Amino acid sequence: MTPETPPEVLNFDEAVKPKLPTGLNVLTILTFVGCAWELYSTVNNFIGGKKALEEMEKAQEKLAEAPAWARKLAGPEVQEMMLQSFNNKVPIFIIGLIAVTLCFYGALQMRKLKKEGYFLWLVGEILPFIGSLIFVPALFNTLFIYFSIFPLLFIILYTVQRKHLTK
Repeated sequence: MTPETPPEVLNFDEAVKPKLPTGLNVLTILTFVGCAWELYSTVNNFIGGKKALEEMEKAQEKLAEAPAWARKLAGPEVQEMMLQSFNNKVPIFIIGLIAVTLCFYGALQMRKLKKEGYFLWLVGEILPFIGSLIFVPALFNTLFIYFSIFPLLFIILYTVQRKHLTK
């Protein structure tokens, strides 16, 4: 910094650059955490699907003496869902990787206040539901409501924050 250069000239670029709103900042950070968890979960389900299916079959034997709520969470419908997931693990894995990538990249773009980031993120958020509808239709009869709470909440929250996306 030279004595001839006024301080306001040095800060001009920062003043022109729009600041990331707090709500969008928090949502994108939570999205990055969710993407890491979803990537771990997707890879783990792909690798350990057979073991989980075998454990579910063993649990079916002990289910008769379990409470009613436990029978609902580990009943034949859930076993059917796990069998469908195992039989279609390759396309589910690919859809999961594409969805995580779209959500992560979309969140990065939204941090730059780009509208296209919202749409990329939204496709990544909805894509697993479409894949599940195609490859694991039993999911929609059993645990759909549990798997849709956070995505629906985030869709609402990001849609509210969309007004800050300008580019």
